[in-house]
Amino acid sequence: MKDHQSIPTVLTSRRNFLSKTAGLAAAVAAAGVPASIASARPARMAKSLPDDFSFPPDFYWGAATAAYQIEGAANEDGRKPSVWDTFCRIPGRVKNGDTGDVACDHYHRFEADVKLMAELGIKHYRFGISWPRIIPDGRGAVNEKGVDFYRRLTDTLLQHGITPHATLLHWDSPQALEDRYGSWRSREMAKDFAEYCSQTVKRLGDRITDWMTINEIYCFTYMGYGVGQVPPHAPGTIVKSRKEVLQTVHHALLAHGLGCQAIRAATPKPTRVALVVNFESYIPVIETPENIEAARKAFVSEEHNGTVLVPALTGAYNAQALEALGADAPDIQAGDMKTIGQPLDVLGYNIYTGSYVRAAANARGYEILPLPREYPQMHMPWLNFVPESLYWGVRMVSEALGKKSLPILITENGCATDDTVTAKGEVLDLSRVMYLRSYLRNAHRAVSEGYPLKGYFHWSLMDNFEWSWGYTRRFGITHVDYATQRRTPKQSFRWYQQVIKENRLL
Repeated sequence: MKDHQSIPTVLTSRRNFLSKTAGLAAAVAAAGVPASIASARPARMAKSLPDDFSFPPDFYWGAATAAYQIEGAANEDGRKPSVWDTFCRIPGRVKNGDTGDVACDHYHRFEADVKLMAELGIKHYRFGISWPRIIPDGRGAVNEKGVDFYRRLTDTLLQHGITPHATLLHWDSPQALEDRYGSWRSREMAKDFAEYCSQTVKRLGDRITDWMTINEIYCFTYMGYGVGQVPPHAPGTIVKSRKEVLQTVHHALLAHGLGCQAIRAATPKPTRVALVVNFESYIPVIETPENIEAARKAFVSEEHNGTVLVPALTGAYNAQALEALGADAPDIQAGDMKTIGQPLDVLGYNIYTGSYVRAAANARGYEILPLPREYPQMHMPWLNFVPESLYWGVRMVSEALGKKSLPILITENGCATDDTVTAKGEVLDLSRVMYLRSYLRNAHRAVSEGYPLKGYFHWSLMDNFEWSWGYTRRFGITHVDYATQRRTPKQSFRWYQQVIKENRLL
């Protein structure tokens, strides 16, 4: 492993189209594009990739996990509770009363798990660092035993030729800061996060050069604070107004910006800094110029993107999104937006699904189309099968936000499936293979057309604690028997293993 690997330069080529995905009713998501609308193609074509769906030789293949979802050891070696430890213990918040106390016991089994990664063939691994394991009280003293765990983990990764990509916050913020000032309701949270980043990078920056500040701001703000009702995610705080929710979003963005500054100031080696966003993808229902323009408008002005991705990449909230919020818009102090808009080395994109749009004669210029009842869905109520979402999300970062050279990594993509173990001990998760094949075809399309997509991290390496769904949903390519902690590679593991080996879609 090189101390500072360069983000790969991708060869560009002519476009490769998808064939229609079979076997699921109404699976319109994998349809090809007729020649009659060739004028809608981007003018980015240069050298040709092979016709066999090969990827560039330096494309990143990886897998991803999160600290609270796999580590366990919740009360060991100085770690103190996170907001998720508390949330899990509120009756009715998590399926079956499940907690992350043990999860996949990765804290004790990481060496075997890294060997599993090596068997898979990945050269990049994205994982979370637990803030309450590093600084148990959220601020103040550093717990060196917690740091030592990540030293051991990263040393093992490097010994196997696997580059570590560390996420500094994947939702498990310290409960101590919730008790002190209400977590993201306070600007203090941003300052404490920056100090945590600084202390962590000082200690681990000799091993880790790829840092991701925060994972999915949308989920722990919009879904962590509810107006008049308990929200579905930690910290599970009831607030009185939408403005209070939007203020938590602003504070999280501020934490990201301060975190970027802290990482760059503390690192002992050249580093790359990313933000991970589950931004919405809008797909033109027919790829005509009018519908593509409608997708572009939706991409920047719909609230989710307009209040998270747009300010992070441009240093300003989308004007239409702010206008729609009206009095609910967050309070912004002098200098905030400059801090929030720190330049990124990489953009992390978590993509699972998307929405179809078309041009419309209304004030917005577009309308989002509802999906019919029979539209194909994976084993989650929100996870509709929309493979082109990956391509259009990547494309719109360039075309709607003008970030044509910003490297993008797919930091999460995958699906929950209703896995069963056969009498022979196999897990034949063919629906996951279908899902991944379809989405990776769209990754190849983005690469072929010259968009700066540099790598792909599958979510997830293994089944794990799926937040409010507990252990009832499985996203892994490795089956975990939670009673015995036995790991069993699934059919999707073997498929992905061969894709990585041949560096092409199979």
